[in-house]
Amino acid sequence: MTEKNLLTEGRVLPVLMRFTVPFLIANIIQALYGAVDLAVIGWFCDPASVAAVSTGTQVTQIVTSLITGLTLGGTILVGKYTGMRDEKQTCKSIGTTLTVFAAFSVVLMILVIGLASPILTALQTPEEAFVLARQYVVTCGWGIPFICGYNAISAILRGYGDSQRPMLFIALACMLNIAGDLLLTGVFGWGVRGVAVATIAAQAVSMVCAIVYLNRGHFIFKFTVRNLRIDGARARELARVGIPISFQELMVRISFLYLTAVVNALGVDAASAVGVASKYDVFAMLPATSVASALAAFTAQNYGAQRPARVRTAVGAGLGFALAAAACFFLWAQLSPQSMIGLFTRDAATIAVGVPFFRACSFDYLMVTFVFCLNGYLNGRSKTLFTMFSCCFGALCVRIPLLYLVQTYRPDSLFLLGCVAPLVSGVMAVYTIAYTVRQFRLDLRPALC
Repeated sequence: MTEKNLLTEGRVLPVLMRFTVPFLIANIIQALYGAVDLAVIGWFCDPASVAAVSTGTQVTQIVTSLITGLTLGGTILVGKYTGMRDEKQTCKSIGTTLTVFAAFSVVLMILVIGLASPILTALQTPEEAFVLARQYVVTCGWGIPFICGYNAISAILRGYGDSQRPMLFIALACMLNIAGDLLLTGVFGWGVRGVAVATIAAQAVSMVCAIVYLNRGHFIFKFTVRNLRIDGARARELARVGIPISFQELMVRISFLYLTAVVNALGVDAASAVGVASKYDVFAMLPATSVASALAAFTAQNYGAQRPARVRTAVGAGLGFALAAAACFFLWAQLSPQSMIGLFTRDAATIAVGVPFFRACSFDYLMVTFVFCLNGYLNGRSKTLFTMFSCCFGALCVRIPLLYLVQTYRPDSLFLLGCVAPLVSGVMAVYTIAYTVRQFRLDLRPALC
């Protein structure tokens, strides 16, 4: 096992930053997928198409959340055995992760395609956008195996200590996606279907290129049919770590789908504005999500190597970096929300209704940073049951009731709807900080004996 893949050696801050920055770049590039789709639709199509892609994206994000939750389990598993320098178990973990995801992707694809209409109906998708939204969801559904494949390979590489190659693979996909969006929608006039086809085609090419490149290189694992097998012990470990993460992501997405349903009932302009805001949510929270994912791998390797002190230093450094980056987006949303919305749509009505929502929801950029970064550390420690209950409590017991109250008593106030997210994240941050401090103290006990 090569030393360059280990996160257990060297000064903590340089090692963490070298690992995190490619993570951040890759996540920025990946976020461009949805942003470019929505921007191209906004440039070449009507508000109904924007609302269709916005609502359809909420559905596809459920799929992505399920996938990334399980893949993070793969990252933690591979990271643990990489830190222990156990090459045999590392390879078994990789083979198990890939095989499980191959089967999971087929089941997920069938479910998404078959349930597209009932889901969009439950979301109260505006009538004029319903057919287009279904078109987007079904088309993206056919590409789920490629999404699973790319994310599984990237998760394995990151657990192994390599965040650079996933960045290169997603950069290729993003360039292809942008070119495909402009060609199929801007030139050929395919509209919503065009951006969906461009997205899945780009991910398919990226996945294939990743497999070919790694097989021709000196990676620890060869991507062959013979090596795609499930090891029972590693599968149980993957399930124990990955399923709680995946479930919590699902519950969070369901709570946001409820927000989508509430907003859709207010009309196309409100749906478009909140759809644009959701894109900025992704970008503003990218530093926190990138640090969280990096901390999960960093923590898994260093706990595998019995070096918990390095992890405490990494958590503090990562949290400070993520907060500073999130503050930039927060200030932009407070000072000039019109310019943020204007990058995605020129419709005056959409901009007008979106301004109060942007100013309110941008406080979440700061609050959620604490939750994401600390959850990344806890996931790396395999404390996924805590993060699952934490996120489910925030989503089901705080966010949905608050949204219901606003919908019942002030259904026309996008400002109050925007306040819900930062309130939820603030509550979650309090008890997550308390639990993290407790874990740090437990780490110190052997040293004090």
